[in-house]
Amino acid sequence: MKHEPLSDELERIGKEIVDSSYRVHKELGPGLLESVYEECMIYDLRRKGFKVDQQVVLPIEFDGRILERNKFRIDMVVEEQVVVENKAVTEMNPLFEAQTLTYLRLGKMRLGYLINYNVPLIKNGIKRLVV
Repeated sequence: MKHEPLSDELERIGKEIVDSSYRVHKELGPGLLESVYEECMIYDLRRKGFKVDQQVVLPIEFDGRILERNKFRIDMVVEEQVVVENKAVTEMNPLFEAQTLTYLRLGKMRLGYLINYNVPLIKNGIKRLVV
């Protein structure tokens, strides 16, 4: 399935997310809790002037009805357009990618990043997802 190219604005936001993840990883290295990396990413992106929402509740809709007891929480949403899921795991589970793609679909967003900080080289921990 072919999609329209991403807007220049989305590409710019994505570049800054990747740049921030490099900066955070360079300074902290692997081995910390996910919440530490998330807090540092939020700080760095806000310092750059971006609006960053944390632990964004994404309700689940089924058959035109919002399910009250079951909701997802997206780690970060940048500029109300880009999903960022942070991980600090030894091994990436394919479920993490499926989860991020679901967040994009349910949130009606096109660009997402799945970032695992528990790697020696951060470039090996960043997965860009486009729907």
